[in-house]
Amino acid sequence: MLGGTVFPAHTPESAPQESRPAMRRVAGTLGGAIPDAVARLATSPDLLNGFLSASASFERSTLDPVAREVVIMTVAVRNRCHVCVAMHTGKLRGLGAAPDLIRALREDRAPDDARLAAIRTFTLEVLASAGAVDDDRLTAFLGHGYTERNALEVVLGIGTYTMSTFANRMVGAA
Repeated sequence: MLGGTVFPAHTPESAPQESRPAMRRVAGTLGGAIPDAVARLATSPDLLNGFLSASASFERSTLDPVAREVVIMTVAVRNRCHVCVAMHTGKLRGLGAAPDLIRALREDRAPDDARLAAIRTFTLEVLASAGAVDDDRLTAFLGHGYTERNALEVVLGIGTYTMSTFANRMVGAA
């Protein structure tokens, strides 16, 4: 297991002081459970709190919940973060997403829904170009009903979930 033997799975009692409030908040929203990723990321209060803050900002964005999850799953699959794929598969199911959509994202394929395929493609283009998406590709994204604000919100999602996927892989979160 990558990092799993190095990074401890903290409890609110064993975590650094600055991680404890965030761990308790997460536990409060999950009926007392603390995901392994949160328990291990608690080793760095700055990373844990930074991720949770960025994630909350992304959740407040103007992208609809399923579109946000498409961005997240695209990053998670690309970065081979199995714990993220599993968690966000559950989130998509909770949102009532079609099984075909979930399967396509998990298999690194474009979904049948043209609008969701467009945000997946745009996410991959932003990643591949390090943000230097050409005007034609941006125009194609906008042509599916997305806005310039949404384009920047995709960048927010990529940044947030690149941080998460990299950290989760490093710590061996399960």
